[in-house]
Amino acid sequence: MLHNGLFVFFLILAAIALLMDWYVFSGLKTLTKQWRSTSWQRIVSWGLPAISIIITLLFIGGSSSFRNARGMTPYHEYVFSLFLVLLITKLFFVIVLFLGDITRLFYGLIRGIAHRDKKKEKPFIPARRRFVSELAVLTASVPLTALVYGMIHGKYDYRVHRQTLYFDDLPEAFDGFTITQISDIHSGSFDNTAAVQRGIDIAKAQKSDLFVFTGDLVNNAAWEIEKYIPHFSQLKAPYGQFSILGNHDYGDYIEWASEAQKAANLEKLKQHHKELDYRLLLDENLEIEKDGQKISLIGVQNWGRGFIQAGDLDKALKGVDPKAFKILLSHDPTHWEDKVRFHPTTIHLTLAGHTHGAQLGVETPGFRWSPVQYKYLDWAGLANEKDRYLYVNRGFGFLAFSGRLGIWPEITVITLKKKVV
Repeated sequence: MLHNGLFVFFLILAAIALLMDWYVFSGLKTLTKQWRSTSWQRIVSWGLPAISIIITLLFIGGSSSFRNARGMTPYHEYVFSLFLVLLITKLFFVIVLFLGDITRLFYGLIRGIAHRDKKKEKPFIPARRRFVSELAVLTASVPLTALVYGMIHGKYDYRVHRQTLYFDDLPEAFDGFTITQISDIHSGSFDNTAAVQRGIDIAKAQKSDLFVFTGDLVNNAAWEIEKYIPHFSQLKAPYGQFSILGNHDYGDYIEWASEAQKAANLEKLKQHHKELDYRLLLDENLEIEKDGQKISLIGVQNWGRGFIQAGDLDKALKGVDPKAFKILLSHDPTHWEDKVRFHPTTIHLTLAGHTHGAQLGVETPGFRWSPVQYKYLDWAGLANEKDRYLYVNRGFGFLAFSGRLGIWPEITVITLKKKVV
């Protein structure tokens, strides 16, 4: 459901965007006023802001996607993404233009004070220099190019992240055991089946012993995955395929005709897990046996700080040998932060997703940044608390912003190793 507060936020954001359009228009007029072609002057100074205004209006209208049982479609995501791209681009343009205007304002004030007793032959505030508008365009072109790349190519630029973890109490039979994890498919956002299949092929090529999916199969409704069941059902592993639910799988973010219809949607989604040949774990556990030795695989429903908290870890742990090596599937990393890492029962490894790494950021060997880090302590990759590990997958799919930049879609391969004493 689109809460009134969120709708007001959208309106405020749109109003800011429209004000920025007016300011950008003034900068483009400065840029084009000396052009010989009046047609090109009008196209650039009037046409570009007009396009931006149209997209802003479509963005406001797109809020209706939250008020029905289909939710946000690829069309709505394109509109939102274009609005976001233009908003960020305009922000860079406006910052440069504003700095130039502030400079000439102060220059005019100082000159006015210095020459207050003399006849003024020049305007009090000097005219904006064309160079400033050119610099603003050049600066704004950087985020524009990068974000458009993220929309066209980045959202399907799958990357394999490999992690080897060492444990003292890992059963010897599982030394070298491999797990492929994907998370946050968000099938309702896909717009390129062939590109999705390329990602699935990469996951298949890892040939891991175990496959796990850690939630958010859809954006809102069960029908979203139906087109892709023949594709994702190709993911097989010798020791099985297992899955859990994420916060989006419960259908909480759109309106339903009745609670019964919403409940039926969830049951249908659970059936789709069976059709994918994924064993859906709902606050339960099972044993995986290899060469006479066992590890415990545990799966909980979604539990997240600020999100649905349906998961029951204690229920999921019932019957598990306290000394067993344990792997937990839990969609939201805040579950690990708040519950799992301090739980009386040692859970060796938790696999999560949820954050998407915000689908935007920078990751280099010496530096990592994403806006999502201001909300989540553990937002991508590996975390460790006294040898209790958490791995947060960056997500296979995308949501809202139809793109990825710097935080690419991920296929995780984890290798379990027995620590040699």
